[in-house]
Amino acid sequence: MSVKTKRIASELVKTISEILMEEARDSLLKTITITAADVAPDLSFAKVYFTSLTDRDHKSLEHEMEEASSFIRTQVAEKMDMRNTPKLKFVYDESIAYGEKIEKILKEINENE
Repeated sequence: MSVKTKRIASELVKTISEILMEEARDSLLKTITITAADVAPDLSFAKVYFTSLTDRDHKSLEHEMEEASSFIRTQVAEKMDMRNTPKLKFVYDESIAYGEKIEKILKEINENE
């Protein structure tokens, strides 16, 4: 990943987070946290990773984010100075849940010793 795409990915994470907190009307979208973004080298596509502290399943959250993606993309186009706004694909970030699971296992191991 080039420096330019890393910078754009970072800016995309910041901008989408702001949009969800300030512009979104759906209360579910306000519970979403954007964790990372991968931008294609030609800037035509971006995979945006997110997580949520709600107890909704991952598939329904991904569906909600996909439903809101055109609104979010429009807002990104207004806020970021880019020639073409990338198409956004939202993917639930499993890494936080995975990290919590490992932490729980390590805690159990330490308690048993």
